[in-house]
Amino acid sequence: MKRIKIYAYQAALVFKNGVYKRMLQEGTYWLGFGEQVIRYDITNQFIVATDMNILLQDAELANALHVIDVKDSEIVLQYRDGLLKQVLTAGRYAFWKSAVNNYAFVKADISKIDITENINRAELQSRLLAPYVRSYIVENYEKAVLFIDGKYAQTLPAGVYYWWKNNTTVVVGKADTRMQQIEINGQEILTKDKAALRINGYAQYRVADIEKALLQNKDYERQLYVAFQLALREYIGGLGFDELLEKKDNIVPFILDAVKTAAEELGVAVNGFGIRDIILPGDVKDIMNKVLVAEKNAQANSIMRREETASTRSLLNTAKLMEDNAMLWKLKEMEYVEKIADKIGEITVNGNGTLVEQLKQIFMKEK
Repeated sequence: MKRIKIYAYQAALVFKNGVYKRMLQEGTYWLGFGEQVIRYDITNQFIVATDMNILLQDAELANALHVIDVKDSEIVLQYRDGLLKQVLTAGRYAFWKSAVNNYAFVKADISKIDITENINRAELQSRLLAPYVRSYIVENYEKAVLFIDGKYAQTLPAGVYYWWKNNTTVVVGKADTRMQQIEINGQEILTKDKAALRINGYAQYRVADIEKALLQNKDYERQLYVAFQLALREYIGGLGFDELLEKKDNIVPFILDAVKTAAEELGVAVNGFGIRDIILPGDVKDIMNKVLVAEKNAQANSIMRREETASTRSLLNTAKLMEDNAMLWKLKEMEYVEKIADKIGEITVNGNGTLVEQLKQIFMKEK
């Protein structure tokens, strides 16, 4: 006989010749010959090497344990004092029942997609659940569509989404609903009269109908790009070069109207279009430069002719006034004298001829 003591927060299993006999809780006991005791800390999980099914045939032991059976398609979240401690996968588990063990267990079926169990977001984002959960974020400026096993399931507004991770294929297609801009550069197009132009432009759009954009169309942005290409070629190819220069202000309204129907079918709304550059071939550019220079020269010649005509008309009017007015003639004589006096220090005149004629002769000699 052997006397043993089981302390608080302990339990013991008695075996004889390897066969389970009974459970001992807190207290003092006598062991029979050949009996052995295995002590357990009841604040910890109950783990034994013996087959659990054999031990649980003892009703007293079974009542002292939380026995958790987890199937292959399940996991169990084990909480202690409200905190997630571990995730139990397929198998059988046992935990001691006691006043100090405030256990809680949440069983989850991970063969499905939706997480319907009462599990908060912080736990879904925890390291313990990371291997079992897949998450997707749809930003405030995005919309998304959900595909399950290749089939459309639903449209997702902005938010954070969690699904169980299993063999089911989950794909989230997202689209940015903010204003977008595509560059339409390097478009080499022939005008109606075979002038080769290189055009750089841009278009602004936003996704208006995500289901049309992602479900009914493949690569909607590429298709929109092609629609603008075709509209540009239609407009420019239908006009001669000179006509195009005259009607360049009409190109934007034409392009926007031309792509409107295609854009609606793609699920996008076009908000603007613009031309950055129209690049001419070298020979056409040289010709246009020569034309521009010729036009400027013609304008300059026209201005000079107008000024010469005005000057001649002024001189003619002055001559007529002097012819009819002796006083003006005398004033003109005085003006000549003043100008000559500024240039010549001494002037000698005689009585032969008029003063003006003598002054003119002196002035011409000085020249």
